[in-house]
Amino acid sequence: MSNNNLSKNLNHTSSEALDWTVVQKDMKSKLGSDIYESWLRKIDYVEEMSNYVLLSVSTRFIRDWITSRYLDQILQIIKKYKKDLTRIEFKIIERNSENENHDNLKLNENSENVSFIKDTYLQYNRIDPNKRFDNFITGTSNKLAYEASLKVSENISHYNPLYIYGGVGMGKTHLLNSIGLSLKEKNKVMFISAERFMYQFVKSIKSNDMVKFKEYFRNTDILLIDDIQFMNGKEAMQEEFFHTFNALLDKGSQVIISADRAPNKLSRIQDRIKSRFAGGLVVDVQKPDYELRKKIVKQKTEELNIFYSNQVNISEEIQKFISTEITTSIRELVGAINRVVSFSRIYSKVPNLSEVKVVLKDLLNIGENKVTIDLIQSTVCKFFKISKNEMLSARRSRYLVRPRQTAIYLTKILTSKSLPEIGREFSNRDHTTIIHSVKTIEKLKEKDPEMTDNINNLKNQILYNKENEI
Repeated sequence: MSNNNLSKNLNHTSSEALDWTVVQKDMKSKLGSDIYESWLRKIDYVEEMSNYVLLSVSTRFIRDWITSRYLDQILQIIKKYKKDLTRIEFKIIERNSENENHDNLKLNENSENVSFIKDTYLQYNRIDPNKRFDNFITGTSNKLAYEASLKVSENISHYNPLYIYGGVGMGKTHLLNSIGLSLKEKNKVMFISAERFMYQFVKSIKSNDMVKFKEYFRNTDILLIDDIQFMNGKEAMQEEFFHTFNALLDKGSQVIISADRAPNKLSRIQDRIKSRFAGGLVVDVQKPDYELRKKIVKQKTEELNIFYSNQVNISEEIQKFISTEITTSIRELVGAINRVVSFSRIYSKVPNLSEVKVVLKDLLNIGENKVTIDLIQSTVCKFFKISKNEMLSARRSRYLVRPRQTAIYLTKILTSKSLPEIGREFSNRDHTTIIHSVKTIEKLKEKDPEMTDNINNLKNQILYNKENEI
């Protein structure tokens, strides 16, 4: 095929609407029938925008599951057919089809010992097969919680209940999943969040079906309940949970609970419930130290590299930087790695330190409130050795135009200011001038390595007050 014909075909493809049926077939082929039927079939096409496609799913849980595990692969498949689509957006559209819901319930019949409520809200409340003991990374901050969970999973402990607490994103849910996976072969396992327990409780009251509710929750060998703090202030639900809790302990069932704080710190929870929690083994999961963060970053990077067939190249310098700077939680640490990997794959390049800092600026506590237009203008003027009055003047001398365009470009990428707002801050320049300045710098960066270095150096100065780091 000639280059002209190929170009015509590509242009034709780009102008056509995305054929979602074709995309679905490709997803099923590349990601497998099981994954497609369980998750990806639930995605509906809504509409196509200038540079992104809008899709819909029925619940936030499905959206979060898909975006955390399959978003990058789905985007790559879509881009095969529409190269100009650079991202995916999801909206939640609830479905009312009971038949569809009941059909989906049959997908995991092999996990008959893992129970879940069969209704439209809770049907996806299954144990996550990807959260196992063998991929839980341990360190001094979580070793005790890990060992206690392991003992419970081996049925050789007397820790009942086991109460695991710690901040958001520290791995508590991972441990609960791991216990459930280990015990489900020989036991009936119930894994549910406190929020969903509450939902089912209210639903049972409204439908006058409390007998069935009691039987359902009290007829289990292992109860894993996540985020118990969400029961705070809900007296009727706490009353039912208290009796369920006692019934399970009386018949020898194991109860494992997670929360964001110690039992005695729970607010608006009945004292008798807190006393029951404290009567078992209470262990905490602390913030990960540097050594644990380094292990997590290394392992997750290696996992992604294997997943993407060795197409991921994140330098040791970047891994060390992420391990050092992201200290809040393990979830944010993994999220940072995913962001950097996505950046690398989208732009087909190995990111440098400056680019990583920009990609992760919100996680690094580099808030937009710290980056003002005045700061950008002052930094650029100092860099190019001109005055601020000269930059903002109407003069079009070359030695002023380039710094002015650079400052406008940095304002566009480092703040959320609109084009008219930026124009007003640069002596009431028209928004078309702003667009031209941004495009000019982008083109220069592609052709001129010195311009790229200058931009990176200026970013570092603006965001970190560091010069000549690149």
